[in-house]
Formats: sequence, structure tokens, C-alpha cells
Amino acid sequence: MMKRVASGIALSILLLTVGCNKKKEEKEEPTVYPVTSPVVMDTVIHKEFVAQIRSVKNIEVRAQEKGFLEKIFVDEGQYVSAGQTLFRIMPKLYQAELLKAKAEVEQASIELKNASTLAGNNIVSKNERAMAKAKLDAANAEMKLAQIHLSFTDIKAPFSGIINRLPLKLGSLVDEGDLLTSLSDNTSIYTYFNVSEPEYLSYQTHTADRGSDQVSLITANGETYSQKGIIQTIEGEFDNETGNIAFRAKFPNPDHLLRNGETGKIQMAMPVHNALIIPQKATYEIQDQKYVFVIDKNGTAKSRNIKIAYELPDLYVVGSGLSKGDQILLEGIQKVKDDQKIKTKFQDPKKVLQSLKLKAE
Repeated sequence: MMKRVASGIALSILLLTVGCNKKKEEKEEPTVYPVTSPVVMDTVIHKEFVAQIRSVKNIEVRAQEKGFLEKIFVDEGQYVSAGQTLFRIMPKLYQAELLKAKAEVEQASIELKNASTLAGNNIVSKNERAMAKAKLDAANAEMKLAQIHLSFTDIKAPFSGIINRLPLKLGSLVDEGDLLTSLSDNTSIYTYFNVSEPEYLSYQTHTADRGSDQVSLITANGETYSQKGIIQTIEGEFDNETGNIAFRAKFPNPDHLLRNGETGKIQMAMPVHNALIIPQKATYEIQDQKYVFVIDKNGTAKSRNIKIAYELPDLYVVGSGLSKGDQILLEGIQKVKDDQKIKTKFQDPKKVLQSLKLKAE
């Protein structure tokens, strides 16, 4: 009986020992890390450009005559219609000049009539009549000039829009050319933004890839403007200092939300050919620098700094630091150390992208 008990205890110890050794072996089995390679493909990125917002029509309203500011018919921020009177500069002097010019026209008319009668009776020469006619023409010209000067005392809106700041107050002495206000037509607005030479070339040479000329506007509060804009023009030359060229897009502004002088960001689709794409999760960051672990032929992980050209949802377009054939660590970034030899399993790059649910464009 004692022998059986002893044999049972020995068997239990043996089984326990074998089990522990098996678990130890399982624990010591090396971790297999998934790796992949960059994908080279054509895609479309949506890049943002700082934009200046300008009214389609924005002018300075200035005095054309000298005098006292007699009337101000509008207020700051007021909407005015084309032809509406905005200001009146004291017109009395110009009214007097017009009356004087009219009197001179009347006098010249009488003189021409008398000269014509006398010339018809051969009492005076025809030259006398011609001189009288020239005098009347000059008087008419002076009268028209006086009428123009008088009309300039009423400053009217050349188009419908919004009145901006009024720097002068009622009764101010106004000189010719003084600024009275500015007028903005905000029914539509222009946005101006600068594009680099490589981006300009991609935009112009791959027209079919970009889809359309539509762009979006992100306003200063970070929200996307409800209306889409259309790229209308591109300037004729590049800026030698910045290497950029200016684009102009036009946006409808039915609610007059956008005003002249605002800033924002234009979001534009830019085709990128032969882009080198990697998953964002394959990277890590140190002091604002992006790194990946590149696995060499011996299975050793080497940390490598890369430059990011563009950012897509879950992906990066690599500008430099990697090539198509490089194998990079996909998962376990926080566990692996530089120069550590690891066991890896390669995953097809395209399947990796598909698992990120990216819509390849």
C-alpha cells in the first residue's frame, strides 16, 4: 500500500514538473512582430493654404471737391443701394459758380444772335459772328464744368454694398481726395492663397486626377464654410522670394457672413503621383520628429528618422527617409528597442491599407 502511495506521489511530481517546463517553454517562445513595406500609389490629398478674403468689389470713397461736410446720410455698417446719396459737401459755392456760368451762356447767346444779324446785313464781318459763336461754346463748356463740380458735392454709391468706417464727422473741412469711407460689395467674395511650384505643377498637369476646381473654405473659428468655391484664376508669375504663385477662388456669400479683410484656410484637392504611403501606427515621435523601425536582412530593428510630406486619415505620405523595398515594423513599436533582433512576419502592404478602411483615390 505504501509503495502505491509513493508511486502516485512520484507520478504527480513528474507531471507537475513536465507541466511547468512546458509553460516555461511557452513563455520563452519569442514574439513574432508583423512587418510591412511602404506602398507606392497615386492618391489625392487635401491640403490647406492660408487665405486672404476680399470682397469682389471694395473701393475707397473720397471727396472730389473741397468744402465743409454738410450732410452724412448713412451710418457705419449700413447697406446702401447703387446711386444712393452718401454725403453732401457744402454746395453753395458751386451753385453760385453754376449760376454765373449760366448767365455767361445767356450773354454769349445774345451776342451771337446780334452778330449773326449784323453779319447777315454785312455790317460786321463773318469773323465777328464766328468769334461770338466760339464765345458761346466756351460759356457752355464752363457751365457744364460748373454742373460737374456741383454734382461732385453729392457723393453717391457707385454700387450696392456695405458702408465701412466713417473717419470724418459732420462739419469737418474736407479737401479734395480726402477719404470719406469705403464701400464693400460682399454678395460674392474672393480668396487669395499661395501655392508652391511643385504643387502648382501637379495641379496643372494632372487635371483629370483632381476631379474639379472646387475648393472649401475653413473660417477663422475652424468651421467649414457652407458654400463651395471655384478656382478662377492663377497669377501670371511666381514670387521670386517665396517661390509661390497666387491662386484666386470665388465663393458665393448669400448671407453676407464673409467680409473683406477676413482670413481663413483654403482646402484644395491636390493629386500626388507615386506617393510613398505607410500606416501612421507604424511611426513614433520624438521631439516632433517622426521615426520608424526598419528591419534589416538580419532581422535587426533599426530606428530611422523620416520626413512626412502629407497626412491622410490613418496614413502618412513619406517625403524622405524610406524607399519602397524597406521593411518596417507595423506593431509593437513601444516594445522593440533600437538594434534589437526580432522575429517578424511579413504582411502584404495593400492588405494592411485595406484593413485601415482607407478609400484609395
